[in-house]
Amino acid sequence: MKMVMAIIKPFKLDDVREALTGIGIEGLTVSEVKGYGRQKGQTEIYRGAEYSVNFLPKVKIEVAVSDDLVGQVVETIQSSANTARIGDGKIFVLDIGHAVRIRTGETNAEAL
Repeated sequence: MKMVMAIIKPFKLDDVREALTGIGIEGLTVSEVKGYGRQKGQTEIYRGAEYSVNFLPKVKIEVAVSDDLVGQVVETIQSSANTARIGDGKIFVLDIGHAVRIRTGETNAEAL
């Protein structure tokens, strides 16, 4: 089992969700986060005053999947979140040691 975690631009969330639903992913977790990468923030103008925004709003998506779906999920997220511009985000794949569905007590792959 793997946890696929993606940090993407907020306006791409619906595209990614629809694409993941299209390949059979039934559930995911979404969090609003802030951060920066190579772009180091941006400069904005508010009421005539220029100021720097160091942390940009992003969305973090987490999806727990079986090992055989990891490649397809990563490819789907990458293609649906891509704008070909700096700040598109990152995808991380982590191992899951153990999973339990609270309601039924199912474990590991059955819990997904």
